[in-house]
Amino acid sequence: MANQDESFIREVNEELRSEQVKAVWTRFGSVIIGIAILIVAGTIGKVGYEYWHETSASQSGDEFLAALTLSRENKTDEALTALATLEKDGYGAYPVLAKMRAATLQVQKGDTPGAITAFSDIAKDASLPQAMRDAARMRGAYLLVDTGTYEQVSAEAEQLAVPGNGLRHSAREALGLAAYKAGDMAKAKTWFQQITDDAETPRNLANRAQMLLDLIAASGKAS
Repeated sequence: MANQDESFIREVNEELRSEQVKAVWTRFGSVIIGIAILIVAGTIGKVGYEYWHETSASQSGDEFLAALTLSRENKTDEALTALATLEKDGYGAYPVLAKMRAATLQVQKGDTPGAITAFSDIAKDASLPQAMRDAARMRGAYLLVDTGTYEQVSAEAEQLAVPGNGLRHSAREALGLAAYKAGDMAKAKTWFQQITDDAETPRNLANRAQMLLDLIAASGKAS
């Protein structure tokens, strides 16, 4: 009799659990399905985004390399067209890289003012990484050494010529060259001296600075 009672109780418990499951499913089944769908959709979305990210970056990279190849082959106009397309439709950092490369080609074609404007626009774009903005600022400063005034070069380069900045050596050189060109030998000497005094200055740049310091000393114009 005891065995029959235990069997009966077990069957009743199983039936109750079954009814509880049915009741829970009836009440929350749609919610459970909805959560499951969201989890699956989220997974698919993540995988899809990663695939899109990789393929888009890869495609833009291929297009950038193709434009560089055209440039090396002296097909400047074709390269500029390809870079303009990449600047408009490219992915990630490639639109900015395309703009910077296009500005360099503008210099080769004789449009230095247009190139300076392009580099200045990049330098002012707060949405870009600071390193990229600084590189564009430095490139524009070097172009201004030949075409602008010391004040114009200073406006671009002096903020980079501070201790700890990775571009300080080039910035000091641009400032020194601009001052030398303007005939301000005292200012030029100051900038070139900072280059030679910095133990981290690349050797070739330090050698150029020392050569110019020697020329300034020989001229007797730096007081």
